[in-house]
Amino acid sequence: MQRPKLRRSTIAIHVIAWAAALIWVLPFLSVLMTAIRPFSEVIHGWWNFGEFNPSLNNFNEAWNHPTAALGEGMLNSFIVAIPATIIPMFVASLAGYGFARFSFPIRNYLFLMIVLLMAIPQQSIAVPIFQIMNSLGLVDSYLGLILVHSAWGLAWIILFMRNFFSTLPVEVEEAARVDGASDFKIFYRIVLPMTLPALASVTVLQFMWVWNDFFLALILIYSLDRLLATQRIPLMRGVYFVDWGVLSAASILLMSVPVLIFALLQKYYIRGMIGWTIKG
Repeated sequence: MQRPKLRRSTIAIHVIAWAAALIWVLPFLSVLMTAIRPFSEVIHGWWNFGEFNPSLNNFNEAWNHPTAALGEGMLNSFIVAIPATIIPMFVASLAGYGFARFSFPIRNYLFLMIVLLMAIPQQSIAVPIFQIMNSLGLVDSYLGLILVHSAWGLAWIILFMRNFFSTLPVEVEEAARVDGASDFKIFYRIVLPMTLPALASVTVLQFMWVWNDFFLALILIYSLDRLLATQRIPLMRGVYFVDWGVLSAASILLMSVPVLIFALLQKYYIRGMIGWTIKG
């Protein structure tokens, strides 16, 4: 049986894809090699393998750092990231369903305003955010940071969920309404289970953005014991000496959490990302 011939375009696509993958992998490989090797081995370059004695000492030092322990910081990050993901996801799902299914006089103008809010950079409203949180007594408080992250995520999640709801068939909802089901019952008993892929996508993206945030946390959190993981990594730098192995290990530990969540929800995440772009 004759083998099918590979077209030149197919070969070119594979070459470009592998080259792009290599470009993306090399920086991570450099961080990984720096994290698992002692400082004396990587001082002249991580690619120098004249000596190679890998260990997890840098990870242990980063996790139990005397000045800014990453273990405590990651716990603090979970305290902020979990509610700052659940709250806007619940509120924006209700709002997105309302925009997709109900008509009211200023619906289009209100939706346009919400979309325009996505264009506002965080840096431009840093001072008003601090002043509002300070007047409410929520500076240096996890609650204040959770509220800011929740409010910041509402705009894009409403847009995301509204577009996904628009792709769902309305016939099932109409049948339930004929049977006497209320709008809220239709939403949480019929519509919400069908939006699990979209909710998985929202969970991954919102959690990742909150978990990796540094700017808003820098504005609102000050106490050393309340610092989040992203705030603690810069504090691991010494005044006269920078242990790049510890910093690299801390960076890998920090990024491992969103990567793990993405891996667990990957199937639903991809379905949700594809689904909401079908109709908008």
